[in-house]
Amino acid sequence: MGKVVGIIAEYNPFHNGHLYHLLQAKDLAQADYVVAVISGNFTQRGDTSIVDKWTKAYMAICGGCDLVLELPTVYSISSAENFASGAVKILDSLKIVDSIAFGAEASDLATLNNIANVLYTEPRGYTNILTHELQKGISFPSARENAILMYLNDIKRYANILNSPNNILAIEYLKALKTQKSNMNPIMVKRSKVYYNDDRIVDDFASATAIRKLIKRREYEDLRKVVPRSTYKILSRQIRDGNIVLGLENFEKEIIYTLRKMNIREIANLPDVSEGLENLIKNSADNCNDMSKLIANIKSKRYTQTRIQRILLYALLGIDKKMMEDSKKVTPYVRVLGFTNKGKELISEINKRNPKINMITSVKKFIEKNNKPSNRTIMQMLQKDIFATDVYTLGFDFESKANLDFTNNMIITN
Repeated sequence: MGKVVGIIAEYNPFHNGHLYHLLQAKDLAQADYVVAVISGNFTQRGDTSIVDKWTKAYMAICGGCDLVLELPTVYSISSAENFASGAVKILDSLKIVDSIAFGAEASDLATLNNIANVLYTEPRGYTNILTHELQKGISFPSARENAILMYLNDIKRYANILNSPNNILAIEYLKALKTQKSNMNPIMVKRSKVYYNDDRIVDDFASATAIRKLIKRREYEDLRKVVPRSTYKILSRQIRDGNIVLGLENFEKEIIYTLRKMNIREIANLPDVSEGLENLIKNSADNCNDMSKLIANIKSKRYTQTRIQRILLYALLGIDKKMMEDSKKVTPYVRVLGFTNKGKELISEINKRNPKINMITSVKKFIEKNNKPSNRTIMQMLQKDIFATDVYTLGFDFESKANLDFTNNMIITN
């Protein structure tokens, strides 16, 4: 069998930058096959996917992926560390992936790897500085960036590296490879022209953030320029059918209702909630009826908007600290969302190389076979994926059916 490159992505939605990254990844890895692990209906920044996970898988396959797998919800809406760890575990468990390719703004892989080594080994000098920085009351990302700069003592080389979400994820992928003792070879594809959260359109490129704004504003001619033709056709169909979910504000009332129903102890048990933040969240939910005001009331120097949005998603989906910690201790299942003929070859090879792999091609059959106490964590994670889809479809304009994880077919193309 030829070489396989793995990609971890949100494809929210799949655009020209993703296509460029995929082609570069194949070229640099000299790969014959592409396996993508993608987030499902909710994303790592604590927001919704603009289209459902099967639609994202279809866009990815049309864009050149051979096999598309779902990153379980508990990882996909988690911190960069747990997001990366879950995805790397999945790719590593396949036993067929030679390389993992990721995008970053950094000038070279060595710079990212040096930071990953510090985070992996956690030398005392670094942890002492980090503790000191956290005592200043700043957010963890800011404290970590300061500690890295002081520990590595090379501001010129490392300044602004940890300001980019793509660099942060790349570092976490590298750290996860070390933690898993994986043999997958890391490959960095340098991002250019537009960066994460950029609102500009440069030539035929725009960030996923900018593209989602184009869809919100119904600026479809500009949208057509910055996504592959296949993506545009798929998005147009979803827009026509009312199956676009523009953002977390679609679930404003559900989130505020959930928080009002929860008591202080239950809110304190949500991941990322600490230091009395539960009291502020409860008070804010009890006294406002608007998502933006809710977030503004909770946000501070220490707690970023992304972190707050993730906490709101944990509440909406019923994910607590124990479930999050349990997810760190297991190898996730491999949920197949779609594949091509070449992807079918990969599935066959995966089953040969790892006969014990928990691969899901039918949710119903997987539950019937694995619903036993020894698989408690795995089954809880899968139930959250199912529930996340049921919640997500409430954001559709027209039909919002439940149980799509049982009724929707995998995307299969030639």
